[in-house]
Amino acid sequence: MQVSDSSSRILAGLLEARTGQQLTMNRRWRIETAVAGLLRERGIATLDELITILVMGREPALANHVVEALLNNETYFFRDRQPFDLLAAQALPALAIARADKKRLRIWSAGCSTGQEVYSLSMLFAENPMQWAGWTIDILGTDVSSAVVDRARSGTYTQFEVQRGLGITQMIRWFEECDAGWRAVEPLRKPVRFQVHNLLEPPPHPGQFDIVLCRNVLLYLSAEKRTLAFERLASALAPDGALMLGAGETVIGQTKKLAADRDCRGLYRLTEDPNADRREPRVA
Repeated sequence: MQVSDSSSRILAGLLEARTGQQLTMNRRWRIETAVAGLLRERGIATLDELITILVMGREPALANHVVEALLNNETYFFRDRQPFDLLAAQALPALAIARADKKRLRIWSAGCSTGQEVYSLSMLFAENPMQWAGWTIDILGTDVSSAVVDRARSGTYTQFEVQRGLGITQMIRWFEECDAGWRAVEPLRKPVRFQVHNLLEPPPHPGQFDIVLCRNVLLYLSAEKRTLAFERLASALAPDGALMLGAGETVIGQTKKLAADRDCRGLYRLTEDPNADRREPRVA
């Protein structure tokens, strides 16, 4: 399948308009693979025919399916293990002390894809039942893609997916075999919920999250959209909450509202800059 420059620009523009994500030149090689299945499913012969349908607006729902296909939904359990070790060893114990009176934690996984990050977080709590006995744990996973949110909500994964990042003991303990593959057991699913949400929109209810994870999402945004995303993330944090980004992401030069935690490398905290107010940003 030949992907012309004009087709690439149209699809890239559609993706950015719907999600804020850029399909930069060095990522446009993905187009052919990403939409091939959709073309077969819809009986569309060529990419040019797909573009014609999109431009003419004959099938409005098709644009959503194209955007879903173009999104990068790569994820796996305990991805890049170190961040989860950091949460388990430092961030969560500190919050256990700070929230000892209310015994409630709210965590938001933004850009959660098919949910492996959310269930990995749930495992951190499930594997320490004595420490978290009597606590209310609310783990929210959001993604701009309704298709991956539906999959995440089901908590069901293929044999390949459930083995990525999990040892055999964790796999057997926290997942049960079913007709569709392997499904997260009820204690793992109980604290989690999922919803469709665009990171560039106001934060999901209830806000004031103790921990927000937004890993490997911001790098796909333009500089302008990234600044807006940081505004949203900052407004979602509790005053003493923490933000975790991907290994290749940083707040430096992006926002004045967040700064690296000097005592806990890998986390970011709200600044005390009086000019960095937390009012909702205006959207043009």
